[in-house]
Amino acid sequence: MATLAGWLTGRQQELIAYLIDENRILRAQLGDRRVRSTDAERCRLAVRSHRLGRKRLSQVATIVTPDTILRWHRQLIARKWTDARRRPGRPGVRREIHQLISRLAEENPTWGYSRIQGALKNVGHRVARSTIARVLKASGLPPVPERPTSWQTFLRAHWGAIAGADLFTTEVWTWRGLVTCYTVFVIDLASRRVQILGGTPHPDTAFMCQVARGLTAADAGLLAGHRVLICDRDSAWSAPMRQLLEDAGIRVVRTPFQAPNANAYAERFVRSINAECLNRIVPLGDRHLRQTMHEFVAHDHGERNHQGIGNELINRLAARQDNGRIGRRQRLGGPLDYCFRAA
Repeated sequence: MATLAGWLTGRQQELIAYLIDENRILRAQLGDRRVRSTDAERCRLAVRSHRLGRKRLSQVATIVTPDTILRWHRQLIARKWTDARRRPGRPGVRREIHQLISRLAEENPTWGYSRIQGALKNVGHRVARSTIARVLKASGLPPVPERPTSWQTFLRAHWGAIAGADLFTTEVWTWRGLVTCYTVFVIDLASRRVQILGGTPHPDTAFMCQVARGLTAADAGLLAGHRVLICDRDSAWSAPMRQLLEDAGIRVVRTPFQAPNANAYAERFVRSINAECLNRIVPLGDRHLRQTMHEFVAHDHGERNHQGIGNELINRLAARQDNGRIGRRQRLGGPLDYCFRAA
């Protein structure tokens, strides 16, 4: 047995010596060119090298140095534990903190690094000021003295005194053919309440001035208590109409050119009434159009949830009920639908 074992050991040594010489010849032919290996090949060499040890490895390794193979082995162990701790699901806390820092800076333009650091501490995140500065710089947000107030933040601070107004067009079939009707409306930014002021095929100065008188009426004017009215630069908002509003103590703010986001709440109402109502019917005359808009405004105030006010209804006439038969109310034959619990 000893003789057989010695013979096998000698054969293995001769085989290893041959492979070493063969690798050295191939390595000499490569010259200065670097051997490119895949991750799978590196893993195989790393596993083998760990069993040999540094001393034996220095005798047989020819493609790369022993230190390189051992480094591959350490990376293999680190990858194993990293992959084992990785779980599918919600994003990591680091990304969540980055998003929260950017959000706090955008919504609060006067907050510095220390103020944001304190706000993060209130929700359980301990972040250094240098980290906050680095995140804001990566997000393109300057420090406090240079950080502008966003339009959204400005509107939220003055919701109770600001209203928005706009016009939208609807094609109506009449006895004269297809006629374009211009509808004027105003929206209260705080409550999202909308009032249709009227419609006409020709929104001239006389019509718009009459709209302004209705808005500023002392007893039932919708703009009572408001100080700012946002409108775009449409020619319908003529100088005489704006002067009537200015005389009533209402400042007219005209949005910049091609900036619908400056009057976003009014633009959102136009999109809603078109997508959910007007695009699904064919208006047959002015009376049919007015009735359709009346039904949508009633649905918008009492039956349609608004994300801007916490996904609530504008008019909640009764408290929520958990028991009772579920009823369904349809308007305009089905396009506008509302589910509720009957008392």
